[in-house]
Amino acid sequence: MMPVAFPSTRWSSARLVPAVVAIAFFMQLLDGTIISTSLPAMASSFATDVVSMNLGFTVYMLAMAICIPPAGWLADRFGARTVFATAIGLFTVASVACALATSFPMFLAARILQGASGAMMTPVGRQIVLQATPKSELVRAIALITWPALIAPVLGPVIGGWVTTAIGWEWNFLINVPLGLLGLVLVMKCVPQDRPTAPRSFDTWGFVLTSAALALFLSGLELFSGPHGGAWALALVVAGAVSGLLAIRHLKATAHPLMDLSVLSVPTFALATLTSGTAGRLAINATPFLLPLLFQVGFGFDALQTGHLILVYFLGNLMMKSVTTPLLRILGFRRLLVTNGMLAAGSVAAFALVEPDTAYGLLAPLLLFAGLTRSMQFTSLSTIAFADVSPEQRGAATTIAAMLQQLSMLLGVALSVLVIRLSAFLQAGGIDEPAVSLADIRAAFVAVAVVGLASALRFLVLPPDAGAEVSGHRV
Repeated sequence: MMPVAFPSTRWSSARLVPAVVAIAFFMQLLDGTIISTSLPAMASSFATDVVSMNLGFTVYMLAMAICIPPAGWLADRFGARTVFATAIGLFTVASVACALATSFPMFLAARILQGASGAMMTPVGRQIVLQATPKSELVRAIALITWPALIAPVLGPVIGGWVTTAIGWEWNFLINVPLGLLGLVLVMKCVPQDRPTAPRSFDTWGFVLTSAALALFLSGLELFSGPHGGAWALALVVAGAVSGLLAIRHLKATAHPLMDLSVLSVPTFALATLTSGTAGRLAINATPFLLPLLFQVGFGFDALQTGHLILVYFLGNLMMKSVTTPLLRILGFRRLLVTNGMLAAGSVAAFALVEPDTAYGLLAPLLLFAGLTRSMQFTSLSTIAFADVSPEQRGAATTIAAMLQQLSMLLGVALSVLVIRLSAFLQAGGIDEPAVSLADIRAAFVAVAVVGLASALRFLVLPPDAGAEVSGHRV
């Protein structure tokens, strides 16, 4: 990509641009979960059942899966700012369409448009931040654009439930209008216009194979995570894996691939996204899924008690942002990812020991500590992934990272569900569809903690000075 003329002030280039991108990320990520508590009201409006309303999640996810792979090519072809602003505009229009839908098919069509436009935001937004931020400011910038991914999944159901009860489910989508308009104005005013690269032909086969692989694999994991996962889920996962292998073979052989896989030869990027990074994010994403199960199904707490406890957990996620940069400067990426990763895994395992009558004075600090270490690991992973990526590889890097992030989200839930079902099946002596017990949920916490620990220890292969230009750590 050609050099970009950035604003001259440090604040504009290094801090304002990530803040603008974070607003768009928050809007997109919030919308993925905000309707979860609104499904009964929406089902009543569309004269359908709650189970059918889950298609609203499915089509959104599939549209994102299909449209993430070409994001890097579009940003290179038309300019990252142009694609990002267009995505925000389409997402806002789709949100209005969701609110105004008078039938279930109309709603699904609007959700497809939402998913497709949302798919552009994450990889292209990251690319804009990488362009606008010097390496010395990268930790702070990445920390700013990762907070939506940490808090939106939990705030979404809470906000959605209140909005649906107070003013109607339609406003879960209409609140995107002021956010979208604000985002558009800020993008056009604050994000510098970049020059598109020399046009290259669109890799149609690469698009078909990568999109099919992601859509099939994610659909299989989503189906498996539901109450009726089985042979169909396995078939979709296998089909997605086969498509993925064919996609890799094609991308390596073609002269102008949709995504340049050479970025995977960058050790820090490959480790932080493809291998240890995926395992680490799996543990990070599984914990918010397991905690409500522990409190409500395992302990019998009501929604209000559970909500208060979850807010303590996410308070820890927010508090860590201010200390990430100085800790990285002192410890470096290698030591921090290993040490903090082990602490994060230990805090997840500790939830398997919590009892229903555990004092709040002990449970709240554990939740806070788990949130602190989760946030630190997530930000560190997201930052070191791009520490050594060259400007020419940014488009492919941000696209691949976005694809693997989607994958790790569902992998975390799928692993948790697998362990819970297997534990319940074994404890019930082979009875079909046994009831889930506290012991089954505890087994899932232990399994997730083991994955997190393995991910942390894997970072021992990093050299002590890995990402030193970004962290400022002196060996």
